[in-house]
Amino acid sequence: MLKNFMRAAAAALLVGAAAPAAQAQIKIKISSPTVNDASQEWARLFKERVDKRAPGKFAVEFYPANQLGNIPATVEGVALGTIEMVIVASGFYVGLEPRFLVFDTPGLFDNPAHGHKIFSDPDIRKRIQSFGNTKGVEAVSFFVHSPLWMLSHKPVRAVSDLKGQKIRVPGGAPLHLEPFKKMGVSPLSLPLGEVLPAMQNKTIDGFIAGLTVFTSFKYYDVAKALTELPASVIIGPVLSNSRFLKSLGPDLEKIVREEAQGLEANLVPWATADIEKAKGVWSSNKGELIVMPAAEARNYLEQTHSVLPPILERNAAFKADYEALKAAADKYR
Repeated sequence: MLKNFMRAAAAALLVGAAAPAAQAQIKIKISSPTVNDASQEWARLFKERVDKRAPGKFAVEFYPANQLGNIPATVEGVALGTIEMVIVASGFYVGLEPRFLVFDTPGLFDNPAHGHKIFSDPDIRKRIQSFGNTKGVEAVSFFVHSPLWMLSHKPVRAVSDLKGQKIRVPGGAPLHLEPFKKMGVSPLSLPLGEVLPAMQNKTIDGFIAGLTVFTSFKYYDVAKALTELPASVIIGPVLSNSRFLKSLGPDLEKIVREEAQGLEANLVPWATADIEKAKGVWSSNKGELIVMPAAEARNYLEQTHSVLPPILERNAAFKADYEALKAAADKYR
């Protein structure tokens, strides 16, 4: 009887030890350099939807405002598998996967609704989901974050006003840098977390970002002149580690993938309203919203597109991606 009792007690201990492990949630850390914007809404919707599909299976944690490190560190963290997901402007993925550069070509995306139609096209989706798969990463979701605007101490109302200014641009590839060089700008790539002190100290004259960045971080206390960049937007691909996705097993991996993509439609009206809200917040804090006249907007686009031909000729993959996205953009207008 004593031996039977001891065996039963040992079995109970083993069951008790195994129970917490069986109940352990799968942690999904999502990093973003921004706060109170479309990235945060994406994370909220994602958590809500996976919790509904798989109750108790996931612990989704959102870390805004560079809490897990600056942009390069968090992108590297996803590649290494120490962070499960990151949402940043597509230009900052280019160092890891050059094909993400195509999203930064001006004139492709008009607004969140137009972008959603493009990203929902089956052929486009198949193409862009392959970005990064040779580097151990992949984008599980795509959305238009917001239009691109430029905050500057000196108001920019025409292309000529850019001359002589030192401007932070959203990426360090030739497509980000060369057009501005042609316009007389000294462009530089700088993590978002370093921009605020640089603007306050006037070590840079201005910077380019999604519209909601300026209101979320209260940049109206630093400068007042905000200029819309013609036909230019921020695309926010949600990058994930491929090994992590596979480690979930087929059932949970399917849930994560389906909900990450499925919520994109829900994000469109929210992002659209958030853009208008940001404009109102900027104006209410005595900031100026500048839209270039039509002739200046055409001049700006001519300058930005002038660098495309040599880039397209040098890079067959970029050319194929650009032509596919342009065709889809024209189709859904």
